[in-house]
Amino acid sequence: MRALSAVCAVAALCSSANALAAEFALYPTGPSEDAAFIRFVNASTAPLDVIAQAGQPPMRLEAAQPVSLFFPVQSSSAVKGTLVSGAQKLAMDLKIEPGEFATVVALPDGAGIKQVAVREQPDDFNGLKASLAFFNVDAGCAEASLRPAGRTADLFKAVPVDSLQRRSINPVTLSVQLVCANANVGAPLDLGELKAGERYSVLLVPSASGPRLLNATDTLSH
Repeated sequence: MRALSAVCAVAALCSSANALAAEFALYPTGPSEDAAFIRFVNASTAPLDVIAQAGQPPMRLEAAQPVSLFFPVQSSSAVKGTLVSGAQKLAMDLKIEPGEFATVVALPDGAGIKQVAVREQPDDFNGLKASLAFFNVDAGCAEASLRPAGRTADLFKAVPVDSLQRRSINPVTLSVQLVCANANVGAPLDLGELKAGERYSVLLVPSASGPRLLNATDTLSH
């Protein structure tokens, strides 16, 4: 927890990777133990504050920039904290396995939020390809699929709710279309140019106006 507290405090005060690196080591438990990683996603319209410990500055995720970096934490200890949205506070208590990447999503739930954790053990590294994941945390999208805009072949097909699929793809400029129950939903999402050796995520989340897509580069905090 001390590891997460240090990272969240610095992230709230500094925007540079150099400041984070000076405060926190990538492998806080030493090279003999794999690090675990956690990031946070704000799928609501209100700002989300992630508080590691009472009295520490929060890490704030605005709707305009809703996905955090991946922060390394000790896999041997539970990651605890509080998610705050408006007047609502949600306690977080999460054990992350060595080498595991956990994405904690704060979802709209009536007038407040609820949290969902989706876990991944990456095993697809290819320096010549880009790596793309599709997260589905919207139960309102049946048979959630993702395909290149203007195409009929699926990149990801029927991803179950609260889970993800990942695949390697050629490094190209890509726009993707959400498909629910075999029908296009919403406008295509422009992912820009995907680069070889980089990892990316597209996240399907609910909203008041229906299913929507968020995208992020899977960047580690150093």
